[in-house]
Amino acid sequence: ALEPATLPLPVKPRLKRPPAAGVLFDVDSGEVLWQRKPTDERPIASLTKMMTALLIAERAAPTDRVKVSRKAAHAPGSATGVLPAGKPVPLGPLFKALMMISANDAAVALAEHDSGSTAGFVARMNERARSMGLACTRFSTPNGLKDRDNRSCALDLAALARADLANPRIAAIARTRYAKPPFPIKGRRLHLANNHYFLSHGLRRVDGARVTGLKTGWTDGAGRCYVTTAELGGRHLGVVVLDSPDPIRQVPALLRAGFAAAGVAPEPDRGPPEMR
Repeated sequence: ALEPATLPLPVKPRLKRPPAAGVLFDVDSGEVLWQRKPTDERPIASLTKMMTALLIAERAAPTDRVKVSRKAAHAPGSATGVLPAGKPVPLGPLFKALMMISANDAAVALAEHDSGSTAGFVARMNERARSMGLACTRFSTPNGLKDRDNRSCALDLAALARADLANPRIAAIARTRYAKPPFPIKGRRLHLANNHYFLSHGLRRVDGARVTGLKTGWTDGAGRCYVTTAELGGRHLGVVVLDSPDPIRQVPALLRAGFAAAGVAPEPDRGPPEMR
């Protein structure tokens, strides 16, 4: 869990059109640096896969074999799109696809492998959320494709991000830009390019920062959702924005302000559009 927020918070960004909810936090200490409606429950789209990844990383080995069901092979939305129904495939590449390209088919296949059904796996997700004290989190799917009854809040998602990054297997994949794991399909490899914008583009005006992850999500109901973490000058910060009108500007602006407050980056100007 994060540390209780101590007022006044050290970061006070002036966002012209702020996200519906959000939190800026220290990944290592759990200190809250900024927050906006941190306990408002909202749909979270593919940020759901942060919990799916945590459970799979704790209970399954990369060398496990996963039998792909017809349901998994035909999962809609973002997907690997090449899972062979009825055949066993290695778990490792599926796990990378889950995190790097937000593959809905991989999420279903991994859930069924772990618990025998998606319903059984969702029950495990909710049990784990309760054990972690994630009071505003409720899952109804392993991939976040449906908004109904699949909700969380910025504070819970920050705590979940800390748990994910504490797992070395997840942390390594979350910061991987591109991977070509062997896979039993034509061409014999999956080609996975991480879809987290800031991994490939960096953080605007945060010179020297290294992005370490973590996950993005979007549905009509959830809007644009980002969980982004980065290291600079020995500090590891993270930001959650839910239903942001402009995450490409707001995420770097919040992290830049956080690193400045930590004394490892110059104080941000007050003039850029995202900070007005």
